[in-house]
Parts: sequence; structure tokens; C-alpha cells
Amino acid sequence: MKKFALAAALSVAATSAFAGGLAEPVMEAPVIVEETQSASGGFVVPLLVLAVVAAVAANG
Repeated sequence: MKKFALAAALSVAATSAFAGGLAEPVMEAPVIVEETQSASGGFVVPLLVLAVVAAVAANG
């Protein structure tokens, strides 16, 4: 009876150790965040340059 109990205990321990199977672990891809240029940054500098040129032309 002791051998039967020992065999039952070992079989339970062995099956629970491999419960997950041999499948590859699934890893999610990392999220990459890219900074984009704001919409206002595209025309503010040329607008300021145009204002300076207009001011110089008006005074000159």
C-alpha cells in the first residue's frame, strides 16, 4: 500500500510540473511611441520671419 501511495503522489507531482506544456511563451511586442511635430510648429517660424521682413520693409 505504501508503494501505491508513493506512486500516486509522484504521478500527481510529475503531472502538475508539466501542466503548462511545452508551448512557447507568448510575449507582446513593446509599444513604441514616436513624438510628432505639432501642427503649429510648421508655420509659426515662417510667419515670424515674414513679419520681421515686413517691419524692415516698412521702416526702410
